[in-house]
Amino acid sequence: MSTPWITRAETSADIPSIREINLGAFPTPAEADLVDALRADPTAWIEGLSLVAADEAGHLAGHALLTRCHIGTTPALCLAPCAVRPERQRTGAGSAAIRAALAAASSLGERHVVVLGHPDYYPRFGFTRASDHGIGLTIDVPDDALMALSLDADHPLPSGTVHYAAAFGI
Repeated sequence: MSTPWITRAETSADIPSIREINLGAFPTPAEADLVDALRADPTAWIEGLSLVAADEAGHLAGHALLTRCHIGTTPALCLAPCAVRPERQRTGAGSAAIRAALAAASSLGERHVVVLGHPDYYPRFGFTRASDHGIGLTIDVPDDALMALSLDADHPLPSGTVHYAAAFGI
């Protein structure tokens, strides 16, 4: 039986749990530190685009974050990091948080999202290979790991180099 995940935007009370989720999901504190740095960056942080997935008891299990980036000079969003508590992985918490984040972005009028991640996971949300749209990075990554998504069919993905928020270090 799958958990009926409740998704919502983060609140200030969620910040310690979000940090715990990221610390548990990744082998180093880099992603947890990244979330904190992005939260402190007014050029990257967009209120309402840090989403959590909670169980019916209100315990947070998953987190997905969208922050400002650019594709060339076109404003876009970066989906990263996405994390799920290790004991709650493969339960749909991550997918629920990602879908909620993409829906929230769309409702805010955002048009484009990029993600650097597992090529077998993100296509389920509509992401496709970024290079097929002329989108690239300034660093070398596997071609199928950089993916992009248009949230608005009337605004196809632009081409260009992805410019992340400073906290990403790329």
